[in-house]
Amino acid sequence: MKIHEKLIEKLLMLSAVIAVLVVALITYFIFADGLPVMLKHGLGHFLLGSEWRPLNDQFGLLSMIVGSFLVTFGALIIGVPLSVGCAIFLAEIAPKQVTMVVRPAIELLAGIPSVVYGFYGLIILVPLIREFFGGRGFSILGGSVVLAIMILPTVVNISEDAIRAVPKEYKEGP
Repeated sequence: MKIHEKLIEKLLMLSAVIAVLVVALITYFIFADGLPVMLKHGLGHFLLGSEWRPLNDQFGLLSMIVGSFLVTFGALIIGVPLSVGCAIFLAEIAPKQVTMVVRPAIELLAGIPSVVYGFYGLIILVPLIREFFGGRGFSILGGSVVLAIMILPTVVNISEDAIRAVPKEYKEGP
C-alpha cells in the first residue's frame, strides 16, 4: 500500500511541475513576442492607444481593455440579480421536485465549453440584436448576455449555499 501511495504522490508532483512549466512557457512566449513591440512603440502607446492595426504597426489595446471591462460589468448587471434570484427561489421557495430538476440543469450549464457559448452568441444572439436594435449586432450587449449565462451556474451555486447556511432563526427574525 505504501508503494502505491508513493507512486501516486510522485505522479501528482510531476503533474504539478508540468502544469507550472506549461504556464511559465506560455508566459515566456507571450513576452518574447510581445516585448519587442512594446519597447518599439512604448508601453504607454501600447496600453493607451486606441487603434489596433497590426499590419500598419499600430498596437493600441485601450479599446480592448475598455470593452472587456464593459462586457464584464454588463454581465454582472444581468447575471448577478438573475442568479441570486434563482438561488433564493431554489433555496427558499421551490418545491423539492422543482429543485431536483432545476439544480442539475443549472449545473449542466457549468459543463458547457465557453466556445459553445460563444458560438451560440454568434449564431443566435447577434442576429437577434441586429434585428431588434439595428447595427451589426456585434455589441457589448451580446457579449454581456453570453457572459452572464456563463457565470450563472457559479453564482447560483455559491449564493444557494450561502442562503442555506444561514440559520433559520436569523431568517425569521425576532
